[in-house]
Amino acid sequence: MIDVVSFLPGKRKQTASGWISFNAPCCVHRGDTQDKRQRGGIKPSLDGSWSYHCFNCGYTASFVLGRNLTFKARRLLEWMNVPQEEIERINLESLKHKSIEGLLGERQEIVNKLQNIEFEDRDLPADTQPLNDTAEEYLQHRCIPMDYPFMYKTMPRPGVVIPFTHDNQVVGHATRFLDDRTPRYINDTQPGYVFGTDLQGRDWRYVLVVEGVFDALSIGGLAVLHAEINDAQVRLIRSLGREIIVVPDQDAAGMRLVDRAVELGWAVSMPDWPADVKDVNDAVIRWGKLATLITIMQARETSRIKIELRKKQLIKQLNKK
Repeated sequence: MIDVVSFLPGKRKQTASGWISFNAPCCVHRGDTQDKRQRGGIKPSLDGSWSYHCFNCGYTASFVLGRNLTFKARRLLEWMNVPQEEIERINLESLKHKSIEGLLGERQEIVNKLQNIEFEDRDLPADTQPLNDTAEEYLQHRCIPMDYPFMYKTMPRPGVVIPFTHDNQVVGHATRFLDDRTPRYINDTQPGYVFGTDLQGRDWRYVLVVEGVFDALSIGGLAVLHAEINDAQVRLIRSLGREIIVVPDQDAAGMRLVDRAVELGWAVSMPDWPADVKDVNDAVIRWGKLATLITIMQARETSRIKIELRKKQLIKQLNKK
């Protein structure tokens, strides 16, 4: 196994969420002063993969076992004073672990490029930091899996930072503010981006398309981040090669998502949930992930006529509120 922790300085500390903090080596190479407050954070996985984020200058990098070291990961290791021959050994060792899954991933990357599905790397805000107790309690209350690399920020308002990834590279982020003021979310996203592609299992038959990030995280789905699906998002979703099921929010905006799904010939699921359960995350909070997935699959519909009938029924219920 490739153990990145062995290359870290002795002075470091680990958070409850798995992040290891140490003095960030990247800041001085990016025009900032030398970090002396342990603002560098790395989160290793059991298989040797890892994610890195600097909470001072905002630099990010990641490594996935079975793949070549990326330029940003190589640069980080160089800044950590890892010898060049050791970096090459890590890369060769990683490629020895290349599996069928890794080969399929590379093939999908080629398909994505042919379909012009590419996004530029972006850094997270420089003021992000590991989750505090308040943010962790909020996510746990929302029944969100804690294995996702969430961050936290305090300015201009306290909020949970959700990194947007594609092919395991950070390409944007969302912030969910924790106070009661509006807006509740702000997004830094790129045209055509769909959240959750990195959450999908290789052998999954279905892909569930929802509106919000927390809805997607609750069930391992895709989030289009609004009540519309543009053409670039359609190409990305179809590139996964799975049966597509759209699960709209059960509100007026969600009905627009239903219309688009019907236009595209995709299946739609509008479960018979109580009036106070308006989206997937509400359902997961109420009944749990497994029960929610069962209701979604039971309500799955491909008939255009039946979808329209269920949509009209929901609209009548919404108008009574």
